[in-house]
Amino acid sequence: MANVEIVDFSDEWAEDFASLNYEWIEKYFSVEKHDREILDDPQTFVIDPGGQIFMAIVSGLAAGTVALIPSGDGVLELTKMAVAPEFQGMGIANHLMQSCIAYAETNGTRLIFLESHRSLQPALALYRKFGFVEVPTDPNSEYERADIRMELAISGVNR
Repeated sequence: MANVEIVDFSDEWAEDFASLNYEWIEKYFSVEKHDREILDDPQTFVIDPGGQIFMAIVSGLAAGTVALIPSGDGVLELTKMAVAPEFQGMGIANHLMQSCIAYAETNGTRLIFLESHRSLQPALALYRKFGFVEVPTDPNSEYERADIRMELAISGVNR
């Protein structure tokens, strides 16, 4: 198991945040407008609205990332989770998910949701492992590719 450090986003990681996500999106799908907004300007679309981006760092390299974007009262969207191919299978996604849930538990979040695609079976298995359950899709989703929506109720919310 790699020595993984989870750090908060800063400008020094902006290029890595974008490239990690562009890599997987371009591999499986086509990049959509909302992808570009978030990846090209995370400060405006994630951080400024009160969101959070975590970076998984291994030996000084960006190995993975995930973003949480506020979406209404006590609701966060988990999005832009990526682990670089050379770091997959090392438990990095688990560390990122644990950081997201811990962040939600300490920030008055009652629900985390995500939108994904059924073809991404390893990702869906990860989400299920952490307690996410499938719910009806959002007809107003900003992603054409989204064909599954999952939610995780956060217990022990500190308000």
